[in-house]
Amino acid sequence: MKEKFSTNFLLMALALVVCLISSNLFATKVFHLGWNINLPGAVIIFPISYILNDCIAEVWGFRRARFVIWLAFAANIFVVLVGQLVVWLPAASFWDGGEHFNYMFNMAPRVTAASMLAFLAGSTLNALVMSKMKIASSGRFFWLRAIVSSIAGDLLDSLIFIPIAFIGTPAKVLAGMLIAQVTFKVMYEILILPVTSWVVRRTKKSEGVDVYDRGVDYNPFKIKDIE
Repeated sequence: MKEKFSTNFLLMALALVVCLISSNLFATKVFHLGWNINLPGAVIIFPISYILNDCIAEVWGFRRARFVIWLAFAANIFVVLVGQLVVWLPAASFWDGGEHFNYMFNMAPRVTAASMLAFLAGSTLNALVMSKMKIASSGRFFWLRAIVSSIAGDLLDSLIFIPIAFIGTPAKVLAGMLIAQVTFKVMYEILILPVTSWVVRRTKKSEGVDVYDRGVDYNPFKIKDIE
C-alpha cells in the first residue's frame, strides 16, 4: 500500500497543531517588555507555526499546507469545546483553582475565535506567497520567500487577531501591540531562518520531494485536494 504521508510530514503537521493550540492559551496573558511594548504571550511560540508552514509549503506544496492549516483549525475547535465543558462542570468543594481556570477558558473562546480566523487567513496567505514566489524564482532564494511570505502572513494575522482578541482596549494601545507583534514575529523568523533553511534542505533530500505548485487550485476551502 502506498504511504500517503511521510513521517517528516506528520511530525511537522503535529508540531504546527500543538503550537497553535498552545498559543491560544498563552495569548490570555499580555506581558510587558519595556518602552511601552506589550505583547500577548502567544508570540513566544506562535511564530514557530509559520516557520513550520513555510517548511511544509516549500517541500510538499500549497495543498499539503492548506490541509494542515485546516487540521489545526479543527483541533482548536475541539480544545475550546472541551474546555468550555470542563468550565461548566461543578467544581469539587476542596478545589480552589476555579477562578483562574475559568478566567483562562472563558477568555479562550474569544481569543481562539480571533486566533483561528487570523491563522486561517494569515497562514493561507503565507503558504500562497511562498508557493507563487517559488514558481516565479524557479526554486531559488528560499530565504527571500520565507521572509516576504512571513511578513505578509504575520501582518494579516495580527490585523485580524489583535482587534478581536483585545476588544475594548484603547486604539493607541492596540496599534502599539500590532506593530510590536508583527516586528517581533518577523525578527523571530529571520533569526531562526538558518535553521529553517537547513531543515528544508535536509527534508527535501531525505524525502526526495520538492513540489512546484503549477496548476494548483489556490481555493483555501478545497481541503480534500491534498495529493
